[in-house]
Amino acid sequence: MSVGSALPHESAALHVTGHALYTDDLVHRTRGALHAHPVCSPHAHARVTRLDPTPALEVAGVVRVLTAADVPGVNDAGVKGDEPLFPDEVMFVGHAVCWVLGETPEAARLGAAAVEVDYESLPSVVALTEAIEVGSFQGGRPVVGRGDTERALAEAAHVFSGTTEMAGQEHFYLETHAALALVDEGGQVFVQSSTQHPSETQEIVAHVLGLHNHAVTVQCLRMGGGFGGKEMQPHGFAAVAALGATLTGRPVRLRLTRTQDMTMTGKRHGFHAQWRVGFDDAGRLQALEATLTSDGGWSLDLSEPVLARALCHVDNAYWIPHVLLHGRVARTHKTSQTAFRGFGGPQGMLVVEDVLGRCAPLLGIDPIELRRRNFYVAGQTTPYGQPVRHPERVLRAWEQVISTGEVARRSAEVAAFNASHAHARRGLAMTPVKFGISFNFTAFNQAGALVHVYKDGSVLINHGGTEMGQGLHTKMLQVAATSLGVPLGRVRLAPTRTDKVPNTSATAASSGADLNGGAVKDACEQIRHRLVDLDRGRGLPWEELVREAYFTRVQLWAAGFYRTEGIHWDSTVMQGHPFKYFAYGVAATEVEVDGFTGAYRTRRVDVVHDVGDSLSPLVDLGQVEGGFVQGAGWLTLEDLRWDESDGPGRGRLTTQTASTYKLPSLGELPGELNVAFLDRAHEDGVVFGSKAVGEPPLMLALSVREALRQAAAAFGPPGTSVDLASPATPEAVFWALERARGSRDHHLVEGLPGVVPDRPDPAAPRLHPRSEQVAPVHVPSEV
Repeated sequence: MSVGSALPHESAALHVTGHALYTDDLVHRTRGALHAHPVCSPHAHARVTRLDPTPALEVAGVVRVLTAADVPGVNDAGVKGDEPLFPDEVMFVGHAVCWVLGETPEAARLGAAAVEVDYESLPSVVALTEAIEVGSFQGGRPVVGRGDTERALAEAAHVFSGTTEMAGQEHFYLETHAALALVDEGGQVFVQSSTQHPSETQEIVAHVLGLHNHAVTVQCLRMGGGFGGKEMQPHGFAAVAALGATLTGRPVRLRLTRTQDMTMTGKRHGFHAQWRVGFDDAGRLQALEATLTSDGGWSLDLSEPVLARALCHVDNAYWIPHVLLHGRVARTHKTSQTAFRGFGGPQGMLVVEDVLGRCAPLLGIDPIELRRRNFYVAGQTTPYGQPVRHPERVLRAWEQVISTGEVARRSAEVAAFNASHAHARRGLAMTPVKFGISFNFTAFNQAGALVHVYKDGSVLINHGGTEMGQGLHTKMLQVAATSLGVPLGRVRLAPTRTDKVPNTSATAASSGADLNGGAVKDACEQIRHRLVDLDRGRGLPWEELVREAYFTRVQLWAAGFYRTEGIHWDSTVMQGHPFKYFAYGVAATEVEVDGFTGAYRTRRVDVVHDVGDSLSPLVDLGQVEGGFVQGAGWLTLEDLRWDESDGPGRGRLTTQTASTYKLPSLGELPGELNVAFLDRAHEDGVVFGSKAVGEPPLMLALSVREALRQAAAAFGPPGTSVDLASPATPEAVFWALERARGSRDHHLVEGLPGVVPDRPDPAAPRLHPRSEQVAPVHVPSEV
């Protein structure tokens, strides 16, 4: 059986030999293509008062300048009507006001530099905290609630409050945004696009051109990475290329440079959270009240569903009887932040893990024990009303990590190391993951597939999912081969195209294999049932049976369809059963921190992750490892910085290249990384009992941040609580350990050994008046 076999990625050999074709490679196979280059705003917020493209047309090789006046349909690249393709009011540094088409990339670049644009500068809001202060918000304000938090907090034995802030993250896919558009003799528009959502790209291109969807075909051959950054953001670029091709009658190629991609496209949402939490004397969570504010950038994009998922994951794997969560999206003059692996889930989980990490020492409870003590158990529901199925899997994974990771022994070794080393400390932390799988928007939970069996017995499949390196196509080949009962070599997969499978959902929300696998399996089973009826128990070889089916006029192709059953969601009250199931995981991470510089290294990571019955174990292993490393990058290294000054560079992204934006490399990988899949984890109702694996592993990296927190706190006396910035760069860790180390000189508080902040800070966890704990150390986020 192909399903469950540890096979390499179907394009692995092409990837490593350089033979894999991506969207921009196709321009070399396309005669007479023009090249597009943007004219970008240098202002964070300004009104365009004059735009004169005439000088550009005098540049050798420039063919045309595309402006708003050229749009025959709707001048908008989004689905909310708030993203003008050619704006007259620029909303961030890098906002394109027009595009120049040239015979060569250099001609287009020089033409763009020649376009004359005058701006009237307008007030801008850059920092998320600034947006909160001035009340700059957009979109809805969802609320998730259960119980009576005010009463529960009033009755709790220990109450703390604080602020948690976290930065965004650049996708930094290897392949930047790219599109290649052509128009045939009948006016049919064909767009090759590096997109996670071909159907929506098709819709946006059609409405910009004033066409019906059937007049536009979008194909995604493959992507060189996506991570959510190509779910919404490709549409405008594809529309520009298609508009250029329509107006000139020539193919148009648009590919962003790395700097353009970083300055023009959205990123993971940064978040700000204010919270109050209550515990009983045993350390069990009693109540949590929080307000989460995301940095949406200049337009909504996917900010509302990202916020909704964040609110639905603040509980992570913990039972909290009384919950009140408020959400809001800030409007800032930055790129429009968008989907990123985890889609708000990591930000929501970080809030509760930060709460537990900061409060554990104040409660006098080991963080590992505090987390375990608060796990969900059977019969409990989430704050949004969904029963938590299989909560025992978190505990099984937790205990397996403790056992195989030798956590007890190593914790003792960490304590001994810390006691014997004056200028270095180690930390060992464990964190769980409970991640809901399905789109929050119920209608997206459907998929289609087309399966052809040819007369020679070979099989061609086409489905609505896109391949971005995650191995979806590999899994679909395995599903088809297993469902039809044929060798894997008999099955081939065609590129994703909107004229083959229509109305597809984005390949996102970790649901690609669930949805498209269900559709492929359905199509294959239709064909298989016809052939079984024809065979009548004779046991004919596959080729013979197929040939007989053709001559007896039995249909040898089928369109498959799948819809996720048992889910429902009311976004107006934030209640329902939005997820088909939960994916679980646990990670233990050990780090060592240098006391002189704050530099650190990850010594060892142990992971047990729940992938159900894996469709493709080698692919899933890669997803767990890659997701963990990407999560560690977000939490420890990748530090997005915008110019927040009042100078001429205000709003400019200062980390716009690989030289200024630090990505994880081999040097940041743990010295030892052990990954195991949870056994006895079959999931009913999904394709071959498997589970999604794209996004959940990213959140396992929360254990890295918590280990760094514990290592920094170990420079201070017992009971030191550390507020660690996110990302926890070496600089941030240095200031954390400095404050912890300096706390030894502080005075006693009410007769108890402890520390107090050296300046009042509303962000530091504060204590309920009845609590006999001491106030924690506050650590500044920046120098």
